[in-house]
Amino acid sequence: MGDFTPKQYFEERVSKNLAEKKDVVANINAVYEFQITGEGGGTWTVDVKSNPPQVKSGSAAQPDCTITMKDEHFLAMVNGDLNPQMAFMTGKLKVTGNMGLALKLQNILV
Repeated sequence: MGDFTPKQYFEERVSKNLAEKKDVVANINAVYEFQITGEGGGTWTVDVKSNPPQVKSGSAAQPDCTITMKDEHFLAMVNGDLNPQMAFMTGKLKVTGNMGLALKLQNILV
């Protein structure tokens, strides 16, 4: 993927994935909130319940699943350099809310 920031990734790549993977995301009825800490961080909402699904900057009113990560760990994960399960087990990825929805994230993020 090259060099990019979490902001670019959410606004460009995740938005594109939501549009291109309509069949896959149609089965994910959830609102995700991503809290990315660090210098390149921020908060983004990935709303797969809306039609069409969308990515927005900022917090969700009532997210079904919240993911918290440092910017460097998030970028390593979406680049394929950090295994999501390993990140979770080592505390680099924190999940609150519906854990089952976190397992479906790979379909949206990558």
